[in-house]
Amino acid sequence: MAPYEDRASQDFRRPAGETFWSLLDDTARDRLTKAGHTRTYPVRTHLLRQDEPSDHVLVLRSGCVKVYAETGTGYQVVLALRNDGDLLGEQAGLDRRPRSASIYALMEVEALVVPASRFSALLRSLPSLSYGVQQVLSRRLREADLQRAAIGSVPVEARLAALVLDLGERYGRRTAEGGVRIELPLSQDDLAGLVVSSRRTISRILEEWRRKKLLTTGRQAMELAGLHALRHRADAPGSVPGQVARPGEADLPGQSSRPAPRSSHRD
Repeated sequence: MAPYEDRASQDFRRPAGETFWSLLDDTARDRLTKAGHTRTYPVRTHLLRQDEPSDHVLVLRSGCVKVYAETGTGYQVVLALRNDGDLLGEQAGLDRRPRSASIYALMEVEALVVPASRFSALLRSLPSLSYGVQQVLSRRLREADLQRAAIGSVPVEARLAALVLDLGERYGRRTAEGGVRIELPLSQDDLAGLVVSSRRTISRILEEWRRKKLLTTGRQAMELAGLHALRHRADAPGSVPGQVARPGEADLPGQSSRPAPRSSHRD
């Protein structure tokens, strides 16, 4: 399905091999589905909360969530965005320790909820499931390494441009004027966390982009107008596109695909 069609008809699933769910064989999917139950979470609600002693894991069936952690001073750090097919809460679900991060629905979310005890039993009996979990953990560590490398070598503007282009590819829809409208409740603090920068720097860059009419921003939405100029900024020397916490096509139509680094977290 081409990007930027009406959200009601758009398929947000990634190519095979890029999600936890796609790594599983039919037997593992069937038994995992039978071991849990499906639950719908309204937009702006929590799926999991930091420090809670819950004992289940989640597999996103649809939607997008924000993973964040709060410091002792009350500052909120956005660690990643997760999407359909992703595994959530596996670390705390398996070691039975309190959650290290919160998970918040940025749109209506449907998730498969599996008790940790059943998930652990299936891990021991299903090689496909064990392989999927190992690949998820390995990929997140690799992506964290890539992101750390980018922090020291890639300008913040390039990282931010890559992020908004990726958000447009994942969740945008074309406007009558030819732009791309993204309706996700992400604040400037959220954007700063995702590209590992300060809110002040992000605010300054967005203000410059607004002045140059590359985008407009609202309370719950962002509209990209200068797509070519944003691509040029994302392709700055040394840039590594896509800070949306999942690999795959980080570019808009007509651009080449490159791997996207992600924040690593264990919730």
